[in-house]
Amino acid sequence: MTTTMPATDLSELLDAYPSLGHLPTALRELLALNVQRMEAPVGAVLFDVNAPCSHFILVTDGRLRVFRPGVERDIFLYTVERGQSCVLTVSCLLGNNRYPARGVADKAMVGYALPQPIFNELLDRSPDFRRMIFNLFGDRLAGLVTLVEDVALRHLDQRLAGLLAARSSPVNATHQQIANELGSVREVVSRILKRFERRGWVRLERRAVFITDRESLVQFSTLGD
Repeated sequence: MTTTMPATDLSELLDAYPSLGHLPTALRELLALNVQRMEAPVGAVLFDVNAPCSHFILVTDGRLRVFRPGVERDIFLYTVERGQSCVLTVSCLLGNNRYPARGVADKAMVGYALPQPIFNELLDRSPDFRRMIFNLFGDRLAGLVTLVEDVALRHLDQRLAGLLAARSSPVNATHQQIANELGSVREVVSRILKRFERRGWVRLERRAVFITDRESLVQFSTLGD
């Protein structure tokens, strides 16, 4: 369910995206009158392959997982959390293209949807808004380049070690969810996690991975065996 957002509620959005607070008064009022608050439960599909792109999504809570569905396995691209942007959405809005991937709420999500005409108007009229969008775009694009390098140059066990080392403990995720992020399959990820556990790097529990030796994970993710 979405509702037009009253100007008095704009603070929730500005807390997550402070750059929007630099908009001139007229443009901030335009934003407040047109942006729509949205809530999505876990598993909700926010956009899908070949769907038209009509809104720019600003996440204020929760997490959106973006991936390319495949016949045998999905290819994980990135997640979008509070204060971040979806590079594919920006690309589709700027190029007036359809989505090449699927976006699913990985954690119960709260956000705001900015219609394409308003997105374009803010982009045209506000240097601060343009700067925010392209800074977010650049950060996300750099992450995608790193992902391509990881897939091309690092073994799956090294990538898994790096993923775990970068997360706070415990990592609350199933082996399937971790496999989805790595573009692998559950059975392979489970075998690697068991090996990490035997080495004393992690402790496995149901739907959780506890990090017990982060330094070894970091070293292995960089150098391997």
